[in-house]
Amino acid sequence: MSVWNPDNIKDIAESLGVASLSDAVHQGLSSDIEHRIAQVLEEALKFMRHSKRSTLTTQDISQALRVLEVEPLYGYESTRPLRFGEASIGPGQPLFYVEDEEVDFEKLINAPLPKVPREISFTAHWLAVEGVQPSIPQNPTAADSRNQELVPKGPNVNPNLAAMSGSDNVTVKPLVKHVLSTELRLYFEKICSALLDESNNDYRVAALASIRSDPGLHQLVPYFVQFIAEKVTHNGKDLYVLTQMMHLTTAMLENSNLYVDPYIGPMVPPVLTCLTGRRLGSDSDPLAPYPLRRLAASVLSSISKKYSKSSANLKPRLARTCLKHFLDPTKPLGSNYGGIIGLQAIGGPEVVRALIVPNLKEYEVLVREATEAPEDSRRLEGGMVLEALLEALASLEKDTVGAVNGSANCHATETRKKVADKIGDLLAEKVIDLSRPILVKAVLEC
Repeated sequence: MSVWNPDNIKDIAESLGVASLSDAVHQGLSSDIEHRIAQVLEEALKFMRHSKRSTLTTQDISQALRVLEVEPLYGYESTRPLRFGEASIGPGQPLFYVEDEEVDFEKLINAPLPKVPREISFTAHWLAVEGVQPSIPQNPTAADSRNQELVPKGPNVNPNLAAMSGSDNVTVKPLVKHVLSTELRLYFEKICSALLDESNNDYRVAALASIRSDPGLHQLVPYFVQFIAEKVTHNGKDLYVLTQMMHLTTAMLENSNLYVDPYIGPMVPPVLTCLTGRRLGSDSDPLAPYPLRRLAASVLSSISKKYSKSSANLKPRLARTCLKHFLDPTKPLGSNYGGIIGLQAIGGPEVVRALIVPNLKEYEVLVREATEAPEDSRRLEGGMVLEALLEALASLEKDTVGAVNGSANCHATETRKKVADKIGDLLAEKVIDLSRPILVKAVLEC
């Protein structure tokens, strides 16, 4: 005997226009309904027990229906208790129903019309960047944070309390603060002092090794970026400080635990300053800044290789900046040198073939004047620029496929003339003197 009354099945069938159901069908459907209801209640009781409650709610039923892959009931989620009325349809057969709220039509008709809703629009903004919340209108202020402390909290809070306090319509977002622990502040100070201490090399090496491998330095990344920018800006004459800042940048890039993608923009200008700066170091030794420019070029190569995919315009911007310093005759030879090795570091043979080789014939005049200058300093710098150009041309050999008919071709007058038309007389003479046929072929194919 089923607990579910078969007469209910009969009433529902008749309401749907099905009047010819046998008693066996009624009994079978009643048993199936009883089984389904028991299954739903069993799952709902699991949600109730796991929620540490002793009262079954409509939300438990909805979750049970969702677990059983049944579309949940809608319209029964409410923070207010439902009021049930009772009606009698016969002796011993009470009927319970949810009482509807009575609405006065006169008040409803005379009530003012609601405001026209605005069109839906979406906008994006930074809630927090590395734990620091920017001060923009979309983010909460300190006053909002103080008001949040007065708002009733907890799952069973009476909503009327919030209305009485006048904050029922206030939505307060939590304020994200960037709190740097005492240990991290002390670590940052020790690292900075170690990098700037010329007398203790072991201390400096240990500091760079820590930055290169430590996994817990995420909060210090913006502080290190700002430290590098300040030191490079205010210590243009101190080659030691500039070199240590490039080593610090390299260590941060080599740390696989640090996410520095948002900081690539502010990290590039100090590197470009050390690469193409007009006046680096003292004037007593004109060749002293060139190792620093080499180091900056290697850092720029790491940045372009590692982050060019995440920033599509990174490589073009770097190449444009280096090309500008390479071709500007008003800039010192050190800046030209930085532009040349920077272009090679950014894109390798492709950039050399596309941007350096087509401009060599015009630039060769400037190099010749520098190498033949009476001043020793300018002559030495001209030699460094010439070496950088030959090194850039030598990188073309890697992409050149095929053999050349003997080395005699390299010294032929016709070949020498073709190379001179391509890169100028001075560079053509240097390339031919190297006796490297593949290099000559690579230059002629550009």
